[in-house]
Amino acid sequence: MKNTGLDVTDHSRDSAGLRYIYPVVSRRAGGVSVGINLNTNNACNWRCIYCQVPELKRGTAPPVDLALLEQELRGFLHELLHGDFMLRRVPEGARRINDIALSGNGEPTSAKEFEQIITLIGKLQQELALPSHIKLVLITNGSLMHRKYVQQGLRKMAQLNGEVWFKIDRASKVGMQQINSTHTSLVKVRANLATAIALCPTWLQTCWFMLDGELPAKQDEDDYLDFLATLLHDNIKPEGVLLYSLARPTLQPEAPTLATLSKQQLEAFAARIKVLGVETKVAA
Repeated sequence: MKNTGLDVTDHSRDSAGLRYIYPVVSRRAGGVSVGINLNTNNACNWRCIYCQVPELKRGTAPPVDLALLEQELRGFLHELLHGDFMLRRVPEGARRINDIALSGNGEPTSAKEFEQIITLIGKLQQELALPSHIKLVLITNGSLMHRKYVQQGLRKMAQLNGEVWFKIDRASKVGMQQINSTHTSLVKVRANLATAIALCPTWLQTCWFMLDGELPAKQDEDDYLDFLATLLHDNIKPEGVLLYSLARPTLQPEAPTLATLSKQQLEAFAARIKVLGVETKVAA
């Protein structure tokens, strides 16, 4: 394994020298997040303009070598729990395992083995007697929630202290096309989100940033708040909103046009969300 230190600006997928497993220090999680990258081919069905994946392409996850994934995850968790990785690689104050996160270089639910992977994680949680505070997190654009194997995986996640971080960066068709390069309709987003919430505790994950020197428009905020209000009216209740801005350089062509927001700027939008009675966590 590499010996360089980890920090919040480095989410390199090969930081541990493994195919599927990569550790990061997560701003939002507040500790070490054990990442699982199922999209080793850098393929995703969306193309978010702030994405940090190199040579991102459209597509789905390749077949997953479940035996290798199990070997890597078991070995790495054992090292975190009983070895000196934390002391050598992790800044003081962040030396705790916070979660196991299905994220990586594309949409993780595009892996056909998704349900089997959740089962595998549950087996290792029990085998290694992982502390109960360690969450299982799925970071997703939510576009494949209609698939049965994804729904079965979410049901199992709910039994394993799991939660979903469901990407909603804009709540308008135009906004989603601009930011996420997807033509998904808001109706479909709502249906997918309702499915996720029904199956597993779900947070909305929202990236808010400057584009072409401009803050997100008030209309963007209003669209988002209207979307949330309609959900709540229909008793579709997320756990809350994870609101954040850019921390690492994007590797997409739009990179020169993007800039991060300050915590104060994020807090101003968060205050409007909280008026709806929705818990909102801010990470600048």
